[in-house]
Amino acid sequence: MSTEKRPPLDRARVADTALRLLNEVGLDGLTLRAIAKELDVKAPALYWHFKDKQALLDEMATEMFRRMVAGTALDPSDTWRERLLKSNRGLRTALLGYRDGAKVYSGSRFTGLVHVEQMEETLRLFTAAGFTLAQAVRATSTSYLYTLGFVTEEQGVEPLPGERREGFDVAERARLMAGFPLSAAAGAEIFQDFERHYEEGLALVLAGIEKQYGPTGPAPSAPRA
Repeated sequence: MSTEKRPPLDRARVADTALRLLNEVGLDGLTLRAIAKELDVKAPALYWHFKDKQALLDEMATEMFRRMVAGTALDPSDTWRERLLKSNRGLRTALLGYRDGAKVYSGSRFTGLVHVEQMEETLRLFTAAGFTLAQAVRATSTSYLYTLGFVTEEQGVEPLPGERREGFDVAERARLMAGFPLSAAAGAEIFQDFERHYEEGLALVLAGIEKQYGPTGPAPSAPRA
């Protein structure tokens, strides 16, 4: 019998293991049994810490957020546009770091108040810029949902950056749709160059917020190359 002392099993260790395993097997393959095997424990041991898989996903999403904001202080001199650009670009980068990262994050609840300080600072910045609280919430949540939805679709094509899912050959798609030339040509606009398409869409979201609510301030930052 091995006498090697293993670290104690706690929520943090389970979530960390689950996030590492996620990149190997994806969300569909991430079962409590598979996580328990990776931890070298029996599956029932996990139920001491998480009542079900959704509770574990909530903790995984929370840990993803912790890692995303670790060591990144908010800049109080940001304009509302700069804050939205930074936060949404940062979210997309973080989600792309995990296979099915957007699916894990979507619909999950944070397990603590880890997000509240950043949320409070952002809402304070928006209201100081002339937004009502309701407008500030709508602006930030709409841009957040755009990013989450975009990355969900992006990862459906590229589960991890540079890893192309089978069945998304743009040239083959165009061949099959030869009788529908506009739809055929649209494939390159849907399934390629995600970075540029994301930035264009984010700029559209910000322009809509500007048009709808009309707060004052300097022009939005240019999209990244």
